[in-house]
Amino acid sequence: MNSIFDKVSNETIIARINKLSPESQAVWGKMSVDQMLKHTNEAIIVAFGENEVKVNFIFRILGRMMKSKIFNSEFKKNSPTAKEFIFTDKYDFESSKNELIKNFSRFTEGHQSIKITHHPFWGKMTFEDWNKLMWNHIDHHLRQFGV
Repeated sequence: MNSIFDKVSNETIIARINKLSPESQAVWGKMSVDQMLKHTNEAIIVAFGENEVKVNFIFRILGRMMKSKIFNSEFKKNSPTAKEFIFTDKYDFESSKNELIKNFSRFTEGHQSIKITHHPFWGKMTFEDWNKLMWNHIDHHLRQFGV
């Protein structure tokens, strides 16, 4: 199984990110490539405790109820996105790409890279939970852009 913590698996994701260009078009969804890079990076840095997300009580319950199903399957096309992770501005492609690569690479430092054991939406998180969430999320968006 692929792992964000495994150097070879991690480099496979980074190689896919490097295939993106400012001209990359989404196969589905509304995000531009620069918005997707920003979106995935902001989701990743939640694990490092560098992006605090506020989730209301109802959504916290919903997240905990859906966690097992979502974490153990491929993300569906056009799945809803939390408002905190919707970016509609234009972003510099190269700096957004480099920031995502830098932060995704941090997972190869091992489990100690993860600083949050309680996700604001999903609840209690093991290292394996973070692995599944981060891998499935980045893979979903790279497939969205055909890489």
